[in-house]
Amino acid sequence: MVSTDWQADLRKRGYRLTPQRQLVLEAVDRLEHSTPDDILAEVRRTAGGVNISTVYRTLELLEELGLVSHAHLGHGAPTYHLAERHQHMHLMCRDCETVVEAEMELAAPFTQRLREEFGFETDMKHFAIFGRCARCTATLKQEAGS
Repeated sequence: MVSTDWQADLRKRGYRLTPQRQLVLEAVDRLEHSTPDDILAEVRRTAGGVNISTVYRTLELLEELGLVSHAHLGHGAPTYHLAERHQHMHLMCRDCETVVEAEMELAAPFTQRLREEFGFETDMKHFAIFGRCARCTATLKQEAGS
């Protein structure tokens, strides 16, 4: 499902919505937090001739244009999602690897303190907080109580 906003956003910046860009945007939209390899696999379901370098170049351009954003959710490749969705932090469960999106306002006291004490401006949208999700915590407590 092509968003005419993508077409308008690209056209406004002097670019076209090429078939590859459309496929990459649709894959990012469908997969949400996904690596370039995941995006490539999804794109290849429709266009088998697309290669990983095309996906990387397309993601780089789409990020420069503000259509996609990436975050580092571990030691592997960055994960991408549509930038039009609100800015959020990523909470990453170390056990089941679920990614939960959290509102940026939750980090406001922390980022304010960093700004006041260190003059440091944080970029929380590229940041992942690792821990254990509610479901895995409940399972662990249940197993410990057995």
